[in-house]
Amino acid sequence: MTIIVNIDLGYEFDVKASTDEVFDVLADVPTSASHFPKVDKLVDLGGGAYRWEMAKIGLAQINLQTIYASKYVSNRAKGTVVWTPVKGEGNALVSGDWKISSKKKATHVVLSIQGELSIPLPGLMKMVVAPVVESEFEKMIEQYIDNLTKRFGGEA
Repeated sequence: MTIIVNIDLGYEFDVKASTDEVFDVLADVPTSASHFPKVDKLVDLGGGAYRWEMAKIGLAQINLQTIYASKYVSNRAKGTVVWTPVKGEGNALVSGDWKISSKKKATHVVLSIQGELSIPLPGLMKMVVAPVVESEFEKMIEQYIDNLTKRFGGEA
C-alpha cells in the first residue's frame, strides 16, 4: 500500500542583493541546492534536469527518504526559474517556480512549490505520517529561505 502526501507552499520575501545576483544564484541549481538543508546528493541528469536525494528522516520505526527529479528552465528576461517533475525518478513529483523582480531598494522573490510524495505505508498511517511529512518539508523550505536570505545580505 502507498499513501500520497501533497505539498503546496508559497512564500514571498525581499532581499538586499541585486536582481541579477539573486537570479544567478537561483538559476544555478547546484548553487541554489547548496543552501537547501538535508540534501544528501544532487545528481546532474543533463538537459537541465537534476535528481535530488534527500537525507533520510526518521519517524519512530519508519525511515523515509525523498528522491525526485525536476527539469529546470530559467528566463532572465522574465525573472523566472521554473521546474517540472521528471517522471520515473524516485518517490516524489516536485514542481514550482521562483519569480524575481526588482523593487526600488530590494529584490522581491516569490517561491511556489507543489509536491506529491508517495510513501509505501498502509493507508491507516496517513493520518499520522502526512502531518509530520508536511511539517518537515515546510521546515526545510523555511530553512532554505533563511539560508538564501543570509546569502543575499539579509531581508530588505
